[in-house]
Amino acid sequence: MRARPLFIFLLLPLLIAAGLAWRTWQGPELPGYEVQARPLVQRVVASGEVDSRSVAQIGSEITGVVAARYVREGDQVRAGELLLELHDREWRARLQEAQAQLDQLVASTRPQAQAALREAESNLAQASRERERRARLTERQLISVEQREQAQRAETAARAARDRARLAAAAVAADGSETRLLEQRLEAAHVALARTRLLAPVDGIIQSRQVEPGDLVQPGRTLLTLAPLDSLEIRLPLDEKSLAPIEPGLPATVIADAWPERPLAARVSYLAPRVEPTTGTLDVHLRFEQPAEFLRQGMTVSVSIETGRREQALALPNDSLRQRDGARAEVLRLDRDNRVERVTVRLGLRGTGLSEVTGGLAAGDRVLIGDARPGQRVRLRQQAY
Repeated sequence: MRARPLFIFLLLPLLIAAGLAWRTWQGPELPGYEVQARPLVQRVVASGEVDSRSVAQIGSEITGVVAARYVREGDQVRAGELLLELHDREWRARLQEAQAQLDQLVASTRPQAQAALREAESNLAQASRERERRARLTERQLISVEQREQAQRAETAARAARDRARLAAAAVAADGSETRLLEQRLEAAHVALARTRLLAPVDGIIQSRQVEPGDLVQPGRTLLTLAPLDSLEIRLPLDEKSLAPIEPGLPATVIADAWPERPLAARVSYLAPRVEPTTGTLDVHLRFEQPAEFLRQGMTVSVSIETGRREQALALPNDSLRQRDGARAEVLRLDRDNRVERVTVRLGLRGTGLSEVTGGLAAGDRVLIGDARPGQRVRLRQQAY
């Protein structure tokens, strides 16, 4: 009975030593991946800012004093909405004066001119008849030649008076020059009065204001700035190292930090012509594919630009790639005997977490994450990806 416990006591160290020797022969356990084919999307991710392609600067065309201001920064306005009013007493008086002058022409000056024309025409007809009568009397030598000449001069004077009356009546007629002048003066008064009301030229958001009620304003001074709603875009200062796959038309997803649950679709619309030398970045502009009225200029957003897609690609997590040099990198692959070998691979699409392997590996190959010496035997602790 004592021999069996003694045997077990002697065998146990041997088993432990054999297990340790086996583990030592197998090598250390290191994390790694088994290469698999899967859908792959290449993206460029960066932070940007909400901006506007254009900003309308709103000012007054006349000199005046601000009577009321109806908007402030951040207000969303519609085209034609009233933004500012100037005191308009003087302009209303000018409008009333112009209207009164036109009314007087229609009600008084025009009828008087027409009556004067009729009188002048009647006087001319009478003078013509008198001239003809005196001409006949002169032929019969019943009156002197001088009396006939007096009748002729009277007819000439009556004709000149008739012509003057005709010109005066034509000037104040409905299509006459005097009427057109007063109508233009009235229209100018209407326009001047309308300029006391500053309206929004387009739908947009008020970006800034530099005026308050009581301020004296003059032409050339910017009172409000308005960013049109359809001009909102994203300005993305992108590191020049990430520019290679970026081109106009690429789809992107925009997420505002304030509304992470409301992603917006966008597309690359424009690349700036030069890299900013102090930061090494180039401005990439993106336009929205849908209305984004809840955004405000200057907001910070996260942008993900899709630069490539594969429905099935041999892919590896980026943390297994070493010494990356453009489209090449190195990996530590395990052979059939679980020994480490250094392999150069070619890369295709490169995403934020995965990269496409186009050469150097095959599906089912095993690669390591940690450091190991070529030729070393290791055990793989497979990680999911």
